[in-house]
Amino acid sequence: MSLNVVTLVGRAGKDPEVKFFESGSVVCKFTLAVNRRSKKTDQPNWFDLEMWDRNAEVAADYVRKGSLIGVKGSLKFDYWQDRSTGVDRSKPIIKVYQLELLGSKRDNEQAAPASYNEF
Repeated sequence: MSLNVVTLVGRAGKDPEVKFFESGSVVCKFTLAVNRRSKKTDQPNWFDLEMWDRNAEVAADYVRKGSLIGVKGSLKFDYWQDRSTGVDRSKPIIKVYQLELLGSKRDNEQAAPASYNEF
């Protein structure tokens, strides 16, 4: 048995970057800051998010820097080779399949349905 589920609640670190493809697919990427409480500091953990199709469209329309959101997704890794050094690199990304808009209407500037699922 294997399980790969990530659930996070935090604030968008920047406005979503949206890309439209000729095939009709849409991808949206941005960062999420999740508070980490410790005795020494209140520094956030930062996560890179990737959303596709309907979730990407909703995020592009309603999520702005500072928006409070909840996401459910799976952990994946992007791999590439550094162009200048040739060193293999990787970075973790949360591939989101459920988006929850948690902020108030004032926070999000527009009313929107509270939950979007993509399966």
